Amino acid sequence: MLGLLLLNKPEGITSFGAVARVKRLAGEKRVGHTGTLDPMATGVLPILIGRATVLSQYLIEADKSYTATVKLGITTDTCDITGNVISQCKPDKNALDIEGVLKQFTGKQMQTPPMFSAIKQNGVRMYELARRGEKVEIPAREIEVFSLAQTSPLNDNLEFDINTTVSKGTYIRSLCRDIGENLGCGATLTKLTRTKTAGFTLDRCVNLDDLTPENIGDYILPCDLVVDYMPKVTVSEKQAVRFCNGGELSLDRIKNDFVDNTIYRVYLGDKFLGLGVTNTTENILKIVCLVDRQV
Repeated sequence: MLGLLLLNKPEGITSFGAVARVKRLAGEKRVGHTGTLDPMATGVLPILIGRATVLSQYLIEADKSYTATVKLGITTDTCDITGNVISQCKPDKNALDIEGVLKQFTGKQMQTPPMFSAIKQNGVRMYELARRGEKVEIPAREIEVFSLAQTSPLNDNLEFDINTTVSKGTYIRSLCRDIGENLGCGATLTKLTRTKTAGFTLDRCVNLDDLTPENIGDYILPCDLVVDYMPKVTVSEKQAVRFCNGGELSLDRIKNDFVDNTIYRVYLGDKFLGLGVTNTTENILKIVCLVDRQV
């Protein structure tokens, strides 16, 4: 099998666990997800199957949208409701300027990831260090929050919902933690759904429990959808053979107006072969990755 599967990851399973299920259903060893979701999170989890896995970096880099529920008056060591409680208080609902604080979190900013995360420190996952009780300094990194809005009023359980669109590497758990700090009462994440990534929305996804070995092929999409924002070039059969064997192609022999140092989708007719990058100084198209070797 070869292609893209848009999965609605259920709650209570890791992204790795979801991939393992897809591997068994598809009978394919080369399967990978693009953008980890925590076990408590649900939503859009693009999965690449077969040689399509070479395109994973182009999905991981994409912006992502989420709906989330924030609970005020509590902090945990994981920054979500599954963790151990660090502090609790009962804030005055009437004294909280939630809308004003949310406005402070739009734009580029530095964010410190949670200790319980998949980030590696000297080759070891942070959550493994956290489980061993080891405390290490986590460097902040630049992220961008493109939009952030409250979508429900603060209820009697001190919870409210938000919609947000963020850059890669943004932790919504950390965002909730920081919102709580700015409000002066602490906060943690209680619910999270990824609604969109790389243009793929939740309504296009299939539920994991609906997949079977017999029907999974019906849900696998062409993998070039991952990079359909890139410009396209069509090559001849001889050029396709050379490209699939790792050879460079002369730009003069391809009918196209090329831009230097730009990645192009390469096709033989309707068949997506892979990606190539231009070097107009040398007048060549170099291979970036191959998806289909069969020409």
